[in-house]
Amino acid sequence: MARIVTAPADAAQAVGLQRDWTDAKGHAHRVDDEVLEAIAACLDPTPPDQPFLSADAGDAIALPAWASGKAVLCLEAGSTRELTIENGSMPPIVETGYHRLEIAGRTVTLAIAPTHCPQPPGHGWGVAIQIPSLRGAAQTAFGDFGALCEAASAFADVGASAVAISPTHAILTHGSGAYSPYSPSSRLFHNTLFANAARLGAALRVDHVDPLIDWHRAIPDRLADLRRAFDMRSDAVRTAVETYRAPRATPLDRHALFEALHAHFGGGWRDWPIAYHDPAGPAVSDFAASHRDAIDFHVFLQWLADDSLAGAQRRARSGMPIGLVADLAVGMITDGGHAWSRRDELLSGLTIGAPPDPLGPQGQNWGITALDPFALGRTGFAPFIETIRATLAHAGGIRIDHALGLDRLWVIPEGATAAQGAYLTMPGAHLKRIVAIEAQRANAIVIAEDLGTVPPGFRTDLARRGMLGMRVLPFERDEEGHFVPPRRWDADAVAMTGTHDTPTLAGWWSGRDIEWRRTLGHDVPADAEAARQAERIDLCARLDLPVQGADDAAPIDAILSSVAQAPAPLAIVPLEDLLGLVEQPNIPGTVTEHPNWRRRMPAPTATLLDDPSVAARVARLTSERPG
Repeated sequence: MARIVTAPADAAQAVGLQRDWTDAKGHAHRVDDEVLEAIAACLDPTPPDQPFLSADAGDAIALPAWASGKAVLCLEAGSTRELTIENGSMPPIVETGYHRLEIAGRTVTLAIAPTHCPQPPGHGWGVAIQIPSLRGAAQTAFGDFGALCEAASAFADVGASAVAISPTHAILTHGSGAYSPYSPSSRLFHNTLFANAARLGAALRVDHVDPLIDWHRAIPDRLADLRRAFDMRSDAVRTAVETYRAPRATPLDRHALFEALHAHFGGGWRDWPIAYHDPAGPAVSDFAASHRDAIDFHVFLQWLADDSLAGAQRRARSGMPIGLVADLAVGMITDGGHAWSRRDELLSGLTIGAPPDPLGPQGQNWGITALDPFALGRTGFAPFIETIRATLAHAGGIRIDHALGLDRLWVIPEGATAAQGAYLTMPGAHLKRIVAIEAQRANAIVIAEDLGTVPPGFRTDLARRGMLGMRVLPFERDEEGHFVPPRRWDADAVAMTGTHDTPTLAGWWSGRDIEWRRTLGHDVPADAEAARQAERIDLCARLDLPVQGADDAAPIDAILSSVAQAPAPLAIVPLEDLLGLVEQPNIPGTVTEHPNWRRRMPAPTATLLDDPSVAARVARLTSERPG
């Protein structure tokens, strides 16, 4: 019998790969057959045994062709309804949540979402901060949830509505000393290095504060301090930890076990002895039995981190309508706890990134993986639901990093360049509805980072669902490249002066980003400075400001005031811009070449806000946007 050969394009289509795509400049591209074949080989499109459907509350629900006849609808709240299904459709459901339909001897999960996510009250403003950069009353090697609590208190006192924070996901606690909040080990647990041991009366002090964090030294020192807090824990703390542990026992203990194994073996789990690759194997069970203390230590750290973050949100909400806005990273590292303990839920043999765009002309390979769309279907989307709930546990909002990934992910075969990828279609309608359900339950706003190569209709769909996009000053240009004044930005997105990946206002104005590109060996045009001056002139003209040059001080106050006048329901200003700092937290595409995620603030937050120039900016923001 002859073997049936499937054309690469057909095989790609069968697993949701997009052979053709259009870049941010409108140029069409076609993915090579070899790339499509390599990616398709990594995907398993086996359908789920239990179908998962979603709909908006009040809309009719289309069912599979086999679903007809008598049925029972089991609502999440516990009540049931008997139905007769005809013509492949069932009546609308107005109750939001996760329901079950029993029909034809099978079960269908129905996720019914609210038509609109919660919205920010009024027209307030917030600040975006990188947690490690913070300084608090106690002198520490890097910022933690204690410093975050102080920052939330300080900003609540001056009229802010929200504090948008960097991701707090678990990292490799015993890692190499590198740190990136967007390369987590697991998004289901906390970064325990941020745990506030001061809540237990323990001090985490250092002799002096360096302007750059030395993670190689700071992480072992912090772990030693936290270990002392663990060893001295009271009976009341022991009871609190066990109370926290009980409902989370299996996943929490599995994560703590991974941390203990990583502390023991180091490196990536795929480099460990093969017997320890299987979380349910006898070698791992024996290790767990003989390392109970190490596992208990990491459970304690998760409890302390959770308690610390909850305390920061309580303090924020005591003076703000929103409080903390948590940040959800788009994926996880392949050597992390999620990939070890729940690897069947993740893409295998593929990493994710972005195609060439204005933010990364060569494309970006983030070196992380993500939830597999087919595995999501087979698990009833449980991993995604868990992830959103974990992120919103102590927050009044969620920012979804690279929200374009809800609809499609740029996937790259391991070993290929960032440009040698393709778009993989994600179950976007299901994912957005799950986000809406969980946001409603948490009474949280949703900010969807919609920068980069945006597919047609994506922003319209976000707006329809009440998910706020992001309008960021450097990227808001018209078709001729001129800046668009913030007063003309749309009202369906938050207004921002920048992000952690863009130059600060002062850095852009002075051309510091151009200097960095040259230092890093990037291709910088000879007329870069002249082009920047033309941009300065254009920005001033569009914002009705006097024309100024690089030697003049950046007109930060005027720019902040202009962005504050945007019709957005919320304006968010990076702390670096509020302070007029020149250096940015992160430069995309670098790891150690630039001190990413290492810069500290020059003083504790309350002290910074007492500075007359900063206080004047804050007062103007509050005046323009009283909330």
